Formats: sequence, structure tokens, C-alpha cells
Amino acid sequence: MPATLRVVDSITELKPGVDAGCLAVSGSHGGISSARYALAARPLISVFNDAGVGKDAAGLAALPFLQDHGLAACTVAHDSARIGEARSTLADGVISHCNALALQRGARPGQRCAALISLLQDGAEGATG
Repeated sequence: MPATLRVVDSITELKPGVDAGCLAVSGSHGGISSARYALAARPLISVFNDAGVGKDAAGLAALPFLQDHGLAACTVAHDSARIGEARSTLADGVISHCNALALQRGARPGQRCAALISLLQDGAEGATG
């Protein structure tokens, strides 16, 4: 059975205990505050917006944080999708950064978010290619 797709403008919309194992596509930045909401919900993968990466790579802070907690995460480029609009993340987003667990699930920089989600829905989440 494929994982449930959750397309949420804010990662805060995920529900702990309800959304565990989902594919979370958000419009949220990939900062540490967003990471804490993803950690509580424990999706199979979380997709954020890199928000232009920011000072000290603050827009990517979720990636190593979630990696340390055994969760896959990646970002789409800020100039490929609207920040705060998850439907844009899914339809228009291009993966910009991935943690190691996201790479193991098949995420790759330059890949369209929609293609990654399709891959994961087809049950290829274990791909290491």
C-alpha cells in the first residue's frame, strides 16, 4: 500500500501519530523550527523549501537535524516553487538539497519534486541508485 501523500502549506499541519510514514510535501522553509514539527510527525520523507539557503545555511538546517533522528528530508529550490505554497512545491519544485536518508530513498538534486513523490508512491522508496 503506498504511503499517504500530505500536501501542506505549513509543516505545522502534520499530526503526530496520524501522519507517521506519510510523504510530507510542504511549503515551509527547511529551518530548524520546521524540522521539529516533522520530527514530531515522523513522515517517511519531508520536503521543504530551501528559502534561498540563508545565512549559515539556516534554510537547510532541517536536513541534518532530521538525519540525526533517522528521517529523510530534502528541499526544493526557492526559485522553483513558491515558499508557503505546497501545491507549488509539488507541481513546480526542483530538489536542491537532500540528506543521506533522502538520497537512499531516491531523491536527487535537480529532480522534480513530483517525480520523487511518484517514485515513492510506486514503492521504490528503497532505491539507492
